[in-house]
Amino acid sequence: MSVRIDLFWSFRSPYSFMCTPQALELPKDFDVEIDVRIVMPKALRTPDFFSPDSEPRIRYILMDWKRRAKLLGLPHGWPNPDPIVQDMDTLKIAPNEEQIYIFRLMRLGVEAQRRGRGLEFIHEVGHLIWSGTPDWDKGDHLTKAAERAGLNLDDMEKTIAKDPANYDAEVEDNHKRLAALPHWGVPTFGYHQEPFFGQDRIDSLRFQLEEDGLTRAVACAV
Repeated sequence: MSVRIDLFWSFRSPYSFMCTPQALELPKDFDVEIDVRIVMPKALRTPDFFSPDSEPRIRYILMDWKRRAKLLGLPHGWPNPDPIVQDMDTLKIAPNEEQIYIFRLMRLGVEAQRRGRGLEFIHEVGHLIWSGTPDWDKGDHLTKAAERAGLNLDDMEKTIAKDPANYDAEVEDNHKRLAALPHWGVPTFGYHQEPFFGQDRIDSLRFQLEEDGLTRAVACAV
């Protein structure tokens, strides 16, 4: 039986977006399965993260994520629209009832995982959003991203509409799991109750998986 690894992931995190290509390789190289655990962005979980005192940290992130994406050869552009409704001049975050994008995305991410295509879905939608696709929320952008992940967007949304609170409860449970790991940020891989935090720590996770003998055998050509 494959070992299960949790991936705590946010649609508003550029570093989460950047980890998915490498995350997709893990089940190919190791006898593992990735359980995507969608969490609410820190902007909503911890609003004071964007207090006026945080401006230097925010400036750094806005600079660093772009150069990291370039290093990895990933297309990149600040989301249009931003998954979080926030005034980037004042850093003021709109209340939950005005967050028209992120709750839809989180619920879709949960449903994709329930359907066994969580990793593929966050990869496709993360790429759509963080490559700077204009109006990613309109037209057939999300529909096609879901199709590339092997899913039907319309069917997913019909299922979610039956009990959206159930999806929000699962996201809240993911917050508790992340805290118990223990960690607070994304992307974080959880393996044997040990956190591997950050897009740049996948190599550490791979090293540990190799140490534990989980490397898949390479088929030899006849």
